[in-house]
Amino acid sequence: MVRYSEALFLADLEVGVLFKNVAIEALGYELAPHRISSDWLEDQIGDTMQRLGIPKGTLERLSGIRERRFWDQGTRPSDVATVAARKTLDAAELDPARVGIVINTSVCQDYLEPSTACFVHRNLGLSPRAVNYDVRNACLGFLNGMYIAAMMIETGEISHALVVDGEGSQEAVMSTVARLQRPETTNQEFRDNFATLTLGSGAAAMLLAHRDVSRSGHALNGVVSLAATEHNELCVGMPDYMRTDASALLVAGVKLAAETWQLAQEALPSWSDDQIALYAPHQVGSRHMAGVAEALAITPSKLYLNFPVLGNIGPAALPISLAQAAEADRLKAGDHVGLLGIGSGLNCSMMSVTW
Repeated sequence: MVRYSEALFLADLEVGVLFKNVAIEALGYELAPHRISSDWLEDQIGDTMQRLGIPKGTLERLSGIRERRFWDQGTRPSDVATVAARKTLDAAELDPARVGIVINTSVCQDYLEPSTACFVHRNLGLSPRAVNYDVRNACLGFLNGMYIAAMMIETGEISHALVVDGEGSQEAVMSTVARLQRPETTNQEFRDNFATLTLGSGAAAMLLAHRDVSRSGHALNGVVSLAATEHNELCVGMPDYMRTDASALLVAGVKLAAETWQLAQEALPSWSDDQIALYAPHQVGSRHMAGVAEALAITPSKLYLNFPVLGNIGPAALPISLAQAAEADRLKAGDHVGLLGIGSGLNCSMMSVTW
């Protein structure tokens, strides 16, 4: 029997995971149809803002978000995740029967049980042998799902994997609006609820494939992750309520991102700003992205940003950003791409992709 020393396992924890056989085969996304402006939201809570001495325009000024999107009332996360997944499979011209696993990573869920993934599995008509389950880790969930799927592909267990996400913000945002309309709302309550008003809606899917069957050539090179769970109560959410210490979350999140960047430089190939052509990040708002760019000393123009018109769409933000960057011809074959993810908890992951 081979025995491994504890020191070896501890050493393993200090480095990232590299892949040789995993490719991003296709991407798909769906945007919610209803545009909701920050001005309109402020109009709904205008009396409270005036009473608390908060100037009109504060929401857009502090977040950089002009609008976000809502689905039709009653839209289920699995429905929109299915739409994005079908677009992805169509783009890859792949028979759904070849998918070995579907992982749903959304914060929003159809029900507490069963998993949202099982509805996507049924909707797509995947094989009964295809594994399906949810992976939830706040806004980092999609990258976590990619990592799990990539490990299965790397070991040869499956040839194709779907990672999906469907986020809807309408319930949380409008419940928060109703809460802030109360005449007894305090300044502290307004601050605690402010970040919820930045949430948006969207759905995304990614098809990962083994290099031997891939036609895209978009190689997934590796990933590093780092946790700072001492900050696990800075952002706490329920379906209709989210309490956030935005200032403390910004400071702690940027610090963790900088530490994860340092780890990525040690573990991932060609991980430096001068070698990375584009970043597809999870996006909270303008202050957060400016803080990340400064702390990581990266070129701001390389960040593909869509939060001004989509808001914070949770785990769906990163894959939608990557897909939109490709649509906008911001990527060419051979470009090195950095995927930057962070989720309340706090957890951070960074992935290296060669496009």
